[in-house]
Amino acid sequence: MVLVSVFGIALLVAVLLSGLAARTILSTSFLFLVGGALVSDGFLGLIHITPRSEVVAVTADLALFAVLFTDGMHVSFPELKRAWRNPARALGLGMPLACVGTAVATHYLVRLDWTTSFLVGAVLAPTDPVFASAIVGRKEVPARLRQLLNVESGINDGLALPVVLLLIAAAGPAAGHGEASATRIILELALGLAFGVVLPLAVAALVRLPLLGAEPKLQPLLPLATGIILYAACHLTHANPYLAAFSAGAVLASVSPRAAEAFGPLGESLAELAKFAALLVFGALLTPQLFGDLSAGGYVTVALAIVVIRPASLLLSLWRTRFDRREKLAAAWFGPKGFASVVYGLLVLQSGIPQAESAYTLIAVCIAFSIVAHSSSDVPVARAFHVDDLVGFDDGEDAANRDLPEQKGVSHARA
Repeated sequence: MVLVSVFGIALLVAVLLSGLAARTILSTSFLFLVGGALVSDGFLGLIHITPRSEVVAVTADLALFAVLFTDGMHVSFPELKRAWRNPARALGLGMPLACVGTAVATHYLVRLDWTTSFLVGAVLAPTDPVFASAIVGRKEVPARLRQLLNVESGINDGLALPVVLLLIAAAGPAAGHGEASATRIILELALGLAFGVVLPLAVAALVRLPLLGAEPKLQPLLPLATGIILYAACHLTHANPYLAAFSAGAVLASVSPRAAEAFGPLGESLAELAKFAALLVFGALLTPQLFGDLSAGGYVTVALAIVVIRPASLLLSLWRTRFDRREKLAAAWFGPKGFASVVYGLLVLQSGIPQAESAYTLIAVCIAFSIVAHSSSDVPVARAFHVDDLVGFDDGEDAANRDLPEQKGVSHARA
């Protein structure tokens, strides 16, 4: 009950300060992170949580499922078809470069083996502008920049997941066991993708039957019921729930746009609650001992990952595009190590691979510093843009499509 009370107090404070947060460097996400840290064993000692506590695994699992399900609904296939080049550059070139750069720094500065180093790189590759919401939620920021960050952050979580799982299997204590685990993971991913495609299609077919149909006030519950069934089915069959969630959200939004639109406000609120709960739990894991366990080389790696590797990787991927200098620098800087990295880091810790604890320590510290750095710098950077919102997109976008749907639960009040 102490944890529930702390969450309620943090949520109340976050709501009351959300207006102030929208105008200043304050971030409500940062409040949950700090709140969790303050009540943990490292400070007040009100709650006792370790990375292997059941509440950590359950909270992270539910939160990532909810976030990926709602993220999938923001994937607009027509929008991607009109404006795919810049996001494709960021995902196809920038993301792999960031992964490799982080892996090289991890291997030489933290002395982890190559497989675990690439695992760290893959975990830290996804970005999450929920920690830089003033960028994607303010119309004074050029629309093409918001569109780039929205699409990149919406898709890179799902792209990183198979790589993370396969590298965990490869880093296992025995080669034969690793090969068996890799085969199992591929089957789980395939089954999760199948569930994520088939279930929404089946629900959409049922809705179209003459005798069936959702009453308007109950229509938001249709995607919710689909998500609950999908979550249960994945855990009963050991299918991968995260790939299932993201693919189901995308398919549902494509085949039942009216239901997805009705679900939008409810889904965003549920995802935000789950995300805040996970951040509170993650904050409780950020003890002084955790920071003390990271070597000097680890802190250098963290600094490089945030300040050098991500910016350089995205700048290279955006070379010779129509973004101006300010837009490129803003896009390069806002690569927060996001919520998916929190969950993937916990998967690494709970995997039992030989260097799991060292990898998790580096990942956790990097995420913590990234949240602080990016969530406190988005408003100043956003205010530096004084442009007409009717700046055209690349790749033939027209003015009618310049007001972009918000991604990852980001609103004009900072998450």
